[in-house]
Amino acid sequence: MRLLAVSIGDATPMPGKSSGKTGIDKRPVDHPVMIGREGLAGDRIINRKYHGGPDQAVYIEGSVDYEWWRSELGRNLPAGAFGENLLIDGLDNRNVAVGDRFRIGDVLLEVTSARTPCATFAAHMEDPLMVKRYAAAARPGAYARVLEEGVVRAGDPVDYTPFAGDRISMPDLMRTHGKRLDEEIKRRFLAAPIGQRLRAMILAK
Repeated sequence: MRLLAVSIGDATPMPGKSSGKTGIDKRPVDHPVMIGREGLAGDRIINRKYHGGPDQAVYIEGSVDYEWWRSELGRNLPAGAFGENLLIDGLDNRNVAVGDRFRIGDVLLEVTSARTPCATFAAHMEDPLMVKRYAAAARPGAYARVLEEGVVRAGDPVDYTPFAGDRISMPDLMRTHGKRLDEEIKRRFLAAPIGQRLRAMILAK
């Protein structure tokens, strides 16, 4: 695997609204970027209630899924189109699970949760049905925490280490999002290194 693109975004107006800002409009950069515990240097996170933080510091998408969406939507999707920070060549989101790790040079990332689509995402994609389409496709990108900081740039090799424990895939998280979980599924999820937002949601149910 290798890093196809590193994308960051500035604060831009909310699509289709007269007020508010968003950081979803990510654009690839061709220079090295520092990744720290809170994310990529120069990348703006606006709504910190739902985005950012140590357990959602980096958002990852796979090239396999990008190609699938290009075919599904019938249009080009440049890197950063889904609001992701890292686009990894050869990665299929459906095979990614909580606890999986990605080594990119000095940087070590650990997957914590799946991306859940929202109205801002649909507006950004200029498709009012995109939330439903993304959920139905069950190919969500992954959020990751930063275990080891460092600098990355497009073209860097990526080493992938699957989680050795009980695997909870990104499609698993997508299918159960917002639903009442039985005690066995709760136990599985809480035993994995999931993000704190997701953990709090599960404990609150």
